[in-house]
Amino acid sequence: MAVTVAVLAAAGLLWFRPWALWVDETVNEALPSAGPTPGAPGMSGTTGTPGVRQPPSASVASAAPGPVTVAQGTFISHEHDTTGAVKIVRLADGTHTLRLEGLDTSNGPDLHVLMSDAPVIRGTAGWGVFDDGRHLDLAELKGNKGDQNYPLPQDVDWSTYPSVSIWCDRFDVSFGAARLSPA
Repeated sequence: MAVTVAVLAAAGLLWFRPWALWVDETVNEALPSAGPTPGAPGMSGTTGTPGVRQPPSASVASAAPGPVTVAQGTFISHEHDTTGAVKIVRLADGTHTLRLEGLDTSNGPDLHVLMSDAPVIRGTAGWGVFDDGRHLDLAELKGNKGDQNYPLPQDVDWSTYPSVSIWCDRFDVSFGAARLSPA
């Protein structure tokens, strides 16, 4: 009997991972700065005097616009206090990245970054809705604090997912969520 209780207690601890609530994982990634590749279509590598080739960096630097925020939102708390901002950033090469800035939430088991078509609702009514309809699991959350980037798949129309949630997949609950609005 004692062995059974010990096994169940150990399994419960492994499942719930309560110590994760007191352990912070901080990530501080810089915003990616992708740009056109030298030799890419439309990038001849020449400027100025005909016949005089300029260094590739000269033509790339003059043609590469910086990253542009195309949508953004601010986190509200759900199951756990969650603050910070979320942005969709179009990089110079045309790809998009979801960026979390100043994220501060609890750590937990099996946290993911989810994009969803569900509305962001305050209170307990909004805690469990993000995996009910169409949703996209971008990745496991890299850390519960800091700035981090999640590349968006090129074949996905991210604008059809107006919500972002820090989602605990183990317990099907949102720690916090943000509604994306055009920037």
